[in-house]
Amino acid sequence: METSLIIGNIFSLLSSICVLISVAVKSKKSLIKWQTFNIIFYIFACIVLNAYAALVSIFIALVRNILAYKDRLTKRITFVLCLMILIVGVWVNNRGIIGIFPIAAIVSYTILIYTTKNEQQMRYALILNMVLWFVHNLFIMAYPSAISNVAICLWTVMNIIKNRKYFEKKRQ
Repeated sequence: METSLIIGNIFSLLSSICVLISVAVKSKKSLIKWQTFNIIFYIFACIVLNAYAALVSIFIALVRNILAYKDRLTKRITFVLCLMILIVGVWVNNRGIIGIFPIAAIVSYTILIYTTKNEQQMRYALILNMVLWFVHNLFIMAYPSAISNVAICLWTVMNIIKNRKYFEKKRQ
């Protein structure tokens, strides 16, 4: 196996662990913090695996998460970040249609982070996000991330159900 593929998959695994942790946390701030660590590791995976559209998109997502964590993500900044992801992501895309998947995932999640304070809605968006990343990760051979995308979807569904039951009991 090629050394860069092994190194890329190690970073992919570390990234995946951070996302798995983010799904289990209770607050939006903690969720964003763990997803920020995820992004940092995934940036290294993208560099090693030559996934340039994902690299640009995920780097801009890092900026987004830092701003969201500090409660500084405004409507204007959200618009500018989405525009940057679209323009630069498409410009450096070296993976064809597969390279569009991370761009779509990051743009949609960026808009959601700005528009909602609801953790449940963020979990639903995370499922869609993980499906897009799953396809991309299979294509670039980031196998730990692809496996974790499936695990995250399942774990997120379990957390959605658990939280729904908790709130139903609380209402009674």
